[in-house]
Amino acid sequence: MDQIVHPPSGLAGALGRRGIHYGWVVAAVTFLTMLVTAGAVGAPGVLIGPLEREFGWATADISSALAVRLVLFGLMGPFAAAFMNRFGVRRVASTALVLIASGILGSFAMTKIWHLVLLWGVVVGLGTGLTAMVLGATVATRWFQHRRGLVIGLLTASTATGQLVFLPLLAGLADSVGWRGALVFVLGMLLFAALMVLLLMRDRPSDLGLAPYGGDRIVPAPAQPAGFGAMLMSPLLALREAAGTGAFWLLFGTFFVCGASTNGLVQTHFVSLCGDFGMAAVTAASVLAMIGVFDFIGTVGSGWLSDRYDSRWLLFWYYGLRGLSLLYLPFTDFSFYGLSLFAVFYGLDWVATVPPTVKITADRFGERANLVFGWIFAGHQLGAAFAAYGAGFSRTAYDSYLPAFFIAGALCLIAAGMAVCLKGGSLPLRARQAAAA
Repeated sequence: MDQIVHPPSGLAGALGRRGIHYGWVVAAVTFLTMLVTAGAVGAPGVLIGPLEREFGWATADISSALAVRLVLFGLMGPFAAAFMNRFGVRRVASTALVLIASGILGSFAMTKIWHLVLLWGVVVGLGTGLTAMVLGATVATRWFQHRRGLVIGLLTASTATGQLVFLPLLAGLADSVGWRGALVFVLGMLLFAALMVLLLMRDRPSDLGLAPYGGDRIVPAPAQPAGFGAMLMSPLLALREAAGTGAFWLLFGTFFVCGASTNGLVQTHFVSLCGDFGMAAVTAASVLAMIGVFDFIGTVGSGWLSDRYDSRWLLFWYYGLRGLSLLYLPFTDFSFYGLSLFAVFYGLDWVATVPPTVKITADRFGERANLVFGWIFAGHQLGAAFAAYGAGFSRTAYDSYLPAFFIAGALCLIAAGMAVCLKGGSLPLRARQAAAA
């Protein structure tokens, strides 16, 4: 049963007396956490060249390790949601940051390709998977009844912005002090984020005697499955139920394309692609940073729009424009001017697809939305792994990345059509459960 709100104490109470809900503090810490971990996810984009030169590894071999990371990054999503439900957001986020730092620290001594697979593929993949977009969706759902779309947009923007904005700095450090020096910077940011999580993160508004932002009653934590095994089964049960709806598969499929056309392809291979056309790594990374800036604008704007307009049509436009941007990329002549035009139009919808996707998921799947979105996000990362490996294979086998970019553009146009088909999606899970009762 809901509880009547009483004035909170401590920092939450002090902020409340100034009209500031503590949910904004939690959102800010979550923003920092996702920003920093996204920077760790994006770091390999500027390390492919240095690793090739130092160890003589082929692009396809390096890409296979990065594909493992992206698969685990996605597959951990549903279980990360279950861990957050059971152990709390603060414990899961701090554990993830320490795990990522451990994988990066171990890579200072790697000498074999299997070391790269183990450290950057498995360890970093598991750690980043615990702080994937599911973290942002969980915080926004728990802490905000009003402005939820805007908060999802802000937190989603932190992920993409972290992946892209850090790249010029990391590329500059890799050129000046080596790739290991670049990773020292990433380690420092991870430790700072872990400290902020431990000091300021809280799991639920009810822990502080607060209602969610925009609410008037405290919402207690729901009962959790008894036992560790039952907790691990909850994502599988959510998948079984969601898989019976057409909406789930359409969202899964469009998000597969989203991953294949963003972090799997552009984030991972864009710097190397530009290098093939004579552009310096730092300059190419600067174009990615420009994409990150416009992505921040586009994704926050998408959150605002998803609170007001039909999310299906927002997805139609986002995927369609992204596809046209990717098809245009090979015709830019890879001049800074041409790539800047690409960065503007592509960047505005880099991950603008996330807020409407989360909103549709929450509307259709109710209390299990974070678990279901975890599986939808797994589709995103499977697409990213497909593109990360496929583009590396294309570069090795055909001496060109361009076929992968043409395929990604075509897939985006298909996803635009799939988004419109969500109109005929199955009855939301919570409605089916109510009807069955």
